[in-house]
Amino acid sequence: MAVNLQKGQKIDLTKSNPGLKKVMVGLGWDVNKYDSGYAFDLDASAFLLNDLEKVSADSDFIFYNNKNHPSGAVTHMGDNLTGAGDGDDEQIKIDLSGVPSNITKIDFTVTINEAEQRKQNFGQVSNSFIRVCNEETGEELIRYDLGEDFSIETSVVVARLYRDGNEWKFNAIGSGFQGGLAALCRNYGLDV
Repeated sequence: MAVNLQKGQKIDLTKSNPGLKKVMVGLGWDVNKYDSGYAFDLDASAFLLNDLEKVSADSDFIFYNNKNHPSGAVTHMGDNLTGAGDGDDEQIKIDLSGVPSNITKIDFTVTINEAEQRKQNFGQVSNSFIRVCNEETGEELIRYDLGEDFSIETSVVVARLYRDGNEWKFNAIGSGFQGGLAALCRNYGLDV
């Protein structure tokens, strides 16, 4: 049975699931009934971070246009352009044992594509969640429902997977961010 987290909570992932090697991180959302004349296109990304909470190279930013980390340990499963339907809208798979040792944290984010031009923000999005599953068994281990805390934000740092010695832990963050993907990239040390 999955552990449901609240904003700010942290939990052991590998210690409480011995032998866990591969996880699937699913992110999902619904768009409220709202018509701006444009479709909503939300995008999930993963930033693979060092101890300074920065990416070491552009290849440490995993998203729909860079789906595979050079290590082979992190893979984005593709871009969902509409978010229609139930369940995960986008998924990122991680081989925990293959994550390079200089990567100590992986932040999962969701941004709204062309939010400024389309006059869209996370106040128009509901039922947002992130879940972590054992990829080999399909069992949902952790779930974090973000709630409706956002109004003008165009991107959200949803959660963090991080090393603690030889173990991996999970932190439910749910922090809104203004400035969309460009601001997030600058925050993590990428030139935009």
